[in-house]
This record gives sequence, structure tokens and C-alpha cells, in this order.
Amino acid sequence: MALKVSDIGEKELINYILSKSKDIIPDDTAITKFGDTNLISTCDMLIESKHFPKEMSYFQMGFKAVTVNVSDLAAMGANPLGFLLSIALPKDLEVDYFKEIINGVVNACDYYEIPLIGGDTNEASEIIISGTALGLCENPLMKNTAKHGDLICLTGDIGIAALGFNLNGDNIYTKKSLKPLARLKEGIIIKNAGATSATDITDGLASELYEMKPDSLGFMIYEDKLEISDEFKEISYGLDLNYLDLILHVGEDFELLFTIDKENDLDIDFRVIGEVNGSDRIQITLSNGEVTEIENRGYNHYVS
Repeated sequence: MALKVSDIGEKELINYILSKSKDIIPDDTAITKFGDTNLISTCDMLIESKHFPKEMSYFQMGFKAVTVNVSDLAAMGANPLGFLLSIALPKDLEVDYFKEIINGVVNACDYYEIPLIGGDTNEASEIIISGTALGLCENPLMKNTAKHGDLICLTGDIGIAALGFNLNGDNIYTKKSLKPLARLKEGIIIKNAGATSATDITDGLASELYEMKPDSLGFMIYEDKLEISDEFKEISYGLDLNYLDLILHVGEDFELLFTIDKENDLDIDFRVIGEVNGSDRIQITLSNGEVTEIENRGYNHYVS
């Protein structure tokens, strides 16, 4: 039987593409030498049935299309340069809905101070929005360059959007799932403060930790340092969901996960959740003191 793309998943597809180009550096974005700095470029495609919850407005669809791309710039510590928008629409979509999408895109571009500089339109059976974000950065942050003894840090709470996907109504969880925000300014501050590595949390904390782990080094995360609220746990239990699974394996928070030296001077709100060690493993110390391996599993576009 022929091998299907769903058998290998998104990351293996990307690895195959990377293997065909000697010029691509495998990180959150492409990095291209540009004068005395670097051009940082990234693209992300969002499909209505896969990436937009049913409760999401057309405005929020447009806003999210910018956010997911700008978040990659944030992970590199890049200054935004421009945003390109390609959008495919069903031919029977109401024009007012199209305008709402574009208003969301423009509003997000204003929020992140990244100009909309071009794009394309086409027809499809459902809404497909593909964005490309460009930035500039002299010394971009990389994924797997952490040092032994570094602190592992987060810019904010995670799992919020994951829980929000399972809820209705107006609350902090659904707000995060329907209108996530990229940590663009924080990414620049983190880079300038000397962070040793960084990425954004799109596919879940576990998946991103495995992406970041340097050869021969390991990560230890502490459940207590994740500061998971009692409310979060109670709502998860009520929905018959595992709260740690939401934290570790879902994503869509677009917070920054980064490593930095213990003797740092970082002037933003952030949370230390663990440290880099020499174990060559990725583990978590649970609240009860048990140490367990973190499973390498995150969101996969090709698994329903």
C-alpha cells in the first residue's frame, strides 16, 4: 500500500522539503543575508475547516492570519518589514464577509505595525488565507542553541487557547482561542537581552521543546512552575480533559518559549519553568515529585 502524507505527518513533510535545499536553515523562519543585516521571512496557510473554530468571526480569521506569521518574526527577535496576503474564497461568499476578513487583516497589521504590501486572490471551496511576513534582524534567535544551565522560560500562560477551543461564551479561554496575539515586542526585548534560543508555541509546549533541544543536552520542566490555576484544572476535569495534555500537546497560544542565562537582565514579565541540563532527555517533574518523560506529540495538520 502506498504511503500517505497522513502516515508521516507535517514535520516529516517539512523535513523532506528542507532536505532538497542546501540554502534553507531549519528554524521558525527563513534567514537571508540582506546587506548588513538579515531578511527574515515566513509564510503560514490557514484553512477554514482546519484552523478557524466555528465561533470565530470573519474579522478574527483575518486577524489570526497575520498573528500566526508575525509570531514567527517574534520568535526570531525580528523587526517587522511587511505582510503579504493571499486569500482564496468560495464564489458564493458574501462580499460583506470578505470585507470583514480584510478589516481583520488590516487591524492586525496596524496592531503589529507591519504594513500590508501586497498579495493575491483566488477561488476555493472554503476560505483559505495564506500570509507571508517579512522582517529584519541582525542576529536572529535560533531554536536549538540553548546552553547547559540556561533557564527555560515562557512569556505567559499556556493551555489557555487549548481549553478555549472546548468552551463557549465570553471568557479568557475563548478570547485566547478566537483572537490570539503574537509577542512581537517581547521577542525583540528577549533577543536584545541575550536569550540563547527561542521559538513560539504553536503546536504545544512538548513539540516545541523537542524542536529546541540541542544534541546531548536535555530539558527539565516543573509542573508547579507552569502555575496552572485551580480554575483551569477544574474546568478541564469538568470537560473530561487532561489538563496537562492541554498544556503540553495542543498549542495555539503563540507565547514565546525561550532560554536565557541565569545571570540575565530581562525587563519583561516572564516565567521560569525549568532548566537546561545534560540528561539528553525532555522531562517534567510533576507536582507530586514524580519525574516522567514528556511525549513528543503536538498538533498535526494531517491527523484528524
